[in-house]
Amino acid sequence: MISSIQLREAVKVQLARYKERDNESFEEVIVRLIKKVESQRRDQKKLLIEGYKEMAEESLKIQKEWEATDNTLDWEW
Repeated sequence: MISSIQLREAVKVQLARYKERDNESFEEVIVRLIKKVESQRRDQKKLLIEGYKEMAEESLKIQKEWEATDNTLDWEW
């Protein structure tokens, strides 16, 4: 089903700036922008997951270093 939407003139002008071709419709522009945003979200999620994994690995290394140090020291309370 095709429906119409109302846009303020400023939004229409901004969308027109995103056209890659003169005959590109506003729908094509919007769909392309949506796909770009979705792709960026997926990429950002992947980067965050990689970052968290690296942080976890570093934390484990530090924990093991402290455990090794703790075993060599004679703690008295």
